[in-house]
Parts: sequence; C-alpha cells; structure tokens
Amino acid sequence: MNNQQQNLSRRSWLKQSINHSLGLAGGLCSGMLIQAQSFSQSTSKPVKTPTILLRSGWQTVNIGDIGHTPGILKLLELYAPEFQVILWPNSFDRGVEPMLKKRFPHLKIVKGRLQRDGKLNSESLRQAFQHADFFLHGSGPSVVSQRELAFWKKMTRKPYGIYGVTITKFNKELHSLLSEAAFIFTRETQSLKNLTAAKVTSSHQDFAPDATFAIDITDDQKATAFQKKNQLEKGKYLCAVPRLRFTPYHKIHKSIRWSKEKIQEVESVNQKYQEIDHAKLRSAIQEWVRLTGHKVVVCPEMTYQTAIIHPLVIDPLPPDVKSMVIAHDDYWLPDEASSLYRDAAAVVSMECHSPIIACAHGTPGLYIRQPTDTIKGQMWYDIGLKDWTFEIDEVNQQQIAKKVTNVYRNYEQSLGHLESVMQSIQDRQKNTMQVVKNAIGNSHSS
Repeated sequence: MNNQQQNLSRRSWLKQSINHSLGLAGGLCSGMLIQAQSFSQSTSKPVKTPTILLRSGWQTVNIGDIGHTPGILKLLELYAPEFQVILWPNSFDRGVEPMLKKRFPHLKIVKGRLQRDGKLNSESLRQAFQHADFFLHGSGPSVVSQRELAFWKKMTRKPYGIYGVTITKFNKELHSLLSEAAFIFTRETQSLKNLTAAKVTSSHQDFAPDATFAIDITDDQKATAFQKKNQLEKGKYLCAVPRLRFTPYHKIHKSIRWSKEKIQEVESVNQKYQEIDHAKLRSAIQEWVRLTGHKVVVCPEMTYQTAIIHPLVIDPLPPDVKSMVIAHDDYWLPDEASSLYRDAAAVVSMECHSPIIACAHGTPGLYIRQPTDTIKGQMWYDIGLKDWTFEIDEVNQQQIAKKVTNVYRNYEQSLGHLESVMQSIQDRQKNTMQVVKNAIGNSHSS
C-alpha cells in the first residue's frame, strides 16, 4: 500500500471514528428513550415530554450561520433525544428548511416574529411559547435574540439558557438576562472572561465550542456532480475560502441602515487590505499546486464572496497554477460544502466556519484570522488548533504556504492531531449537553 492509499485509509478511519463515537452516543440515548417511553406507558398518568423552544438560524447569507442549527440539533438528538424540540428560526430561506427537514424529518418548526408592539405575530409561535418548558438560545455571534429572550422571561417566567455564543458588549437588560440564565456556554474563553469582568452571576458559565462542530449533514449528489465535472480526486484537492476584512452588509441586507461614514470606513479598509490578504491565500494555493500537483477549489462561505473568487484569488495566479484552480462560484448550503470539504485533503480559510465544517467531517481545517473578525477566533486556540491558526497581520506568505503544505507532507500526523482535537471537543460537548439536559429536565419537573 502506497502513502496516498495509507492516507486515504486513515482519513476514512478517522471519519468513521468520529461518526461512530457520535452514533454510539445516539444509540445509548435512544435506548434511554425507549426505556423512558416504556415506563411512561406503564403508568396510569401520561407524562408530558419536556419541550425546548430552540432559537437559531440567524441568517442564510453565510453557511456558518446556517451551520449552527444542524449542529445544535445533532447535539440535542444525541444527548437529549427524549425531549421535543421546536425550532424557531430567525431566517429560513435559500433552501435551508428542506435541508434541515431531510436530516431531521420529525423536527417541528414554527415561524413568526416578535413585533414592535410586543406581540407574537403567529398563532403557532404563541402556542410554542405556551407549550415549551425551556428557551434555548443556540450558537451565534452574540446573544442575537436578546429581545425575544426578554419577552420569554417576562411573559412565561420559565427558564432559559444560552449555548455557544460570543459575548463582548453588555447593556443593563442583557446583564440581567445573563445573570438569571440557567447556564451560559460561550464558544470561546475570552467571552467567559468578559462575563466575569461584567460580574454576571448566572450559576453555570463555561466554554462550549461553536455547535457547528457537531454538524453531520451532507449533500453527496451535488458534491459528486461538481467533483466529476472538474475531475477532482477525493483526498487530494485543497479547498480555499477568501474574505474581505469587513463583511459588506450594506450591500447584502437592504434593511441595513449604515451611515455614510460607516460605509466609507468599511469600503476603505476592505480596499486597503484585499490584495495584501489574498496574496497570502494565493501563496498557499500556488505552493500546494506546485508541490502536490493536485487541484484547488476556491469556495464561498458568504454570498458576497462569489464575486471576489476570480478577481482576488484566481485571476492573479501564474498560468501554470491557474490551470489547476477551480471556482465554486455559486453560493451553496452547508450540506454540499460538508461533502466537498469531507473529500478534500485540507481546507484553508479566511472565514471561521469552513474549517469548522471540515474538521467536523474529519478533514484538516486551517484558519487565517483577520483582526476585524471578532474574538470568535480565540476558539481555535481554546480547542488546541493553534498550529493551524494564522493571525494574518503577523505572518507572511511563506509561513502560511509552508504550514498548509506541511499538513500534506505529514498527513498521517495531521489526521492524528485532528482526531485528538475532535475527541476533546466531543467530550466537552457531552459534558455541556448534560448540563443543558439537567436544566431542561429540572424546569419540566418543577
């Protein structure tokens, strides 16, 4: 067996190991569910199933924001399968609903808004507020649903918790909400320090990596069609993801009302750094192609990035390298991205969630972090992936290229490192979800 075959074999084993460990937990929990159902059926008084109202799905212009939801649903499926989950998404277009329904066919979904007048605008949402025992705020860039959380607390007086968020700023209402939460799990340790500094007094505060690390959705049909069209060999190609310093939300969301000064600042910074930053990404691509002889796919994590793939990444490449580089310049969903990343040799990304999705599927993910991309990047140090993290202003082109190609040169070691990191993440997920489960169970029995 040659080295490439050995690497593919190890990759397959790692992916199976990840899936097996998750599946084993699910099997154990399913057994618990059957026992619980049998017990409830044997009693004369029916037992109401504990119900969670899960608030997630912040926007669909970013596969990372989409990926939070299937991640937390997977964790709840594994560690609390006896609970009913009602998903209340903030944004659910672009095919996200059928994607989730395919993976979670029994998932109950409610739609609606908390209006400016302080009323819920759908009957199904009003019923969900009445029926649910617990409000769970899913992973995200902040406590995105602060207003809805405050409404839940005021109108129902039932408990709530927060799982896998970044917290940087506090106001009086948020401080009160956090202090009375059953638990707060932040997705990096800097947010924990922020809670301590702000003297938030909730009884349980800890670190839980972004729920996207539990994602297991795939779309092999679309990914396979793309691979065949572009003659991509599984286990050999590199995926690369570009990013501007600031996301141009004023061009993405019509509802955004930025000042002229804010827009000018965003566009000025992006213009200043776009060539400097992407030259570093191109260097890794160039080194990969010339060392390995294998192809590279440049992919988007956000909708706007489909327009920068060619001018900032592919077009400036030298001809011998450009001929080996393919654009996935259609926006996609995280299930297709998962399949393509799973089959890649590695993913190098200037966005945070593509390497998370890659790691979740057993593929080494390297993160090039820009200083404008919030403190969520601290998570990569917290989980033990310091060696695969680059602070873009502190490294040169050669350093990034060398680290990416070193993953290829030492692939067996890279897979072993990822295996260890993912096991640590899964252990933490298991422990934190036990806290979630206990809190929900206590709220149901009280």
